[in-house]
Amino acid sequence: MSISPELLCQCWFLAGPTACGKSATAIELAHLLNAEILSLDSMAIYREMNIGTAKPTADEQSQAPHHLIDLIEPSEEFSLAEYIDQAEIVVQEIFSRNKVPLFVGGTGLYLRSVLRGVFEGPPANWEFRNLAEQQEKETPGYLHEQLSKCDPVSAKKLHPRDQRRIIRALEVYRQTGKPLSEQQLQPELPAEYRPQKVFWLHPNREWLYDRVNRRVDLMIEQGLIEEVTQLLQRNPPPGRTAVQGLGYKEIIAHLQEDVPLEKTLELLKMRTRQFAKRQHTWFRNMSECKEIIVEGNETAKELARKIAETD
Repeated sequence: MSISPELLCQCWFLAGPTACGKSATAIELAHLLNAEILSLDSMAIYREMNIGTAKPTADEQSQAPHHLIDLIEPSEEFSLAEYIDQAEIVVQEIFSRNKVPLFVGGTGLYLRSVLRGVFEGPPANWEFRNLAEQQEKETPGYLHEQLSKCDPVSAKKLHPRDQRRIIRALEVYRQTGKPLSEQQLQPELPAEYRPQKVFWLHPNREWLYDRVNRRVDLMIEQGLIEEVTQLLQRNPPPGRTAVQGLGYKEIIAHLQEDVPLEKTLELLKMRTRQFAKRQHTWFRNMSECKEIIVEGNETAKELARKIAETD
């Protein structure tokens, strides 16, 4: 499943690790390109999950049209294939308005799948997933150990606490007999169909980590704990994927397991820094991505202009 290569070649892409300034840069770039923004964020699809996902604010959304956010309720699930379907529809609508589609976000899997297509795996086996969750609860680390035996490539890429993706990789292997890592090896498109306007922001690591730490503190000030509290009170309750989101699972542990707030914040900052490092690896290893160095003293407008002028 993929978006038409003819359409992709006319799109622009801006990726980068969390807290690197993508949103502000994207808005300035959209102004330069006469573009509309399509989110490349796997958590921004959920309604009422705004602070923890660093979703573009109402003010930011008023400065440039944004799409592929607030698509579903937190209780619902949304597959990668469904995202690709929705993205192609929106791309066509943007072109019909004589505008340019600009994909923006930090979810590496979404970016790769848009650029190269997506492996349509077997349907979810909830009996297997429930059993796997119980096994992990009884023996922490068990699932990652099992994945290391049947799909070491996936195991190396996934953090031992990334339970949802570990279970999916085990599920695919169980149902197909082939490692997920093999089945996801979509090659880049032939040169004549390969999008050329694919960029990623590469910030100085020390500067980025400071930004991450300050962003976590700001999220708490903005009401992240209250947002999670309201999320847990929803009927129906949030689904498996929503509650595993970075920032949400840590605050849920604080609320439900009495993890001290100070420890929660330190853990969240550490995990967000680790997440940013994994994002860096994603974009650095994608041959389509052109690196845009971020020193930390540039304005969003300067970065946008640099991107627009890069061949």
